[in-house]
Amino acid sequence: MNNDDPDEALLERVASGDKGAVREMVARKLPRVLGLANRLLGDRGDAEDVAQEVFLRVWRRAGAWRPGEALFDTWLHRVAVNLCLDCLRKRRDTYVAQPPDRPDPGPGPDAGIAMREERDAIKAAIDALPDRQREAIVLQYYQDLGNVEAAAVMGISVEALESLLARARRNLRTSLTGGQP
Repeated sequence: MNNDDPDEALLERVASGDKGAVREMVARKLPRVLGLANRLLGDRGDAEDVAQEVFLRVWRRAGAWRPGEALFDTWLHRVAVNLCLDCLRKRRDTYVAQPPDRPDPGPGPDAGIAMREERDAIKAAIDALPDRQREAIVLQYYQDLGNVEAAAVMGISVEALESLLARARRNLRTSLTGGQP
């Protein structure tokens, strides 16, 4: 067993068909997977679909896991990111006559207007970033992954990640300040 991967023993239990281990894995990992998917997709329903598919893949492939190649958490994030990118590609190819009606999940109209406007501006600025820059920002700032982990999830070097983050921060600053220094 690889002592560097805190999920390896649990993954072995999942592979052996332990239903309690499956529940524990989902309880442990679902909030982060769902948070990542929701941030990348901006749609709770699509995020839930992606999270469900992620855990189906964990369940199906637990027995084929090869310890030592990567941390399980890194693989889990990579699967989630790939599924989100697939979902985004499908959205670009789908056209509808009218966008669906969705209720505003935020606070009521009398509460937190300035905070909501700021949050919306930040979300719009992040959504406007190129895919790879947005992915880097979400992994580091919303998923709390370090540079090494985020680079591994994205399949790039740490230097390439740092470059993406620098460009993303610069683009966000320009977008959020209206081009003012």
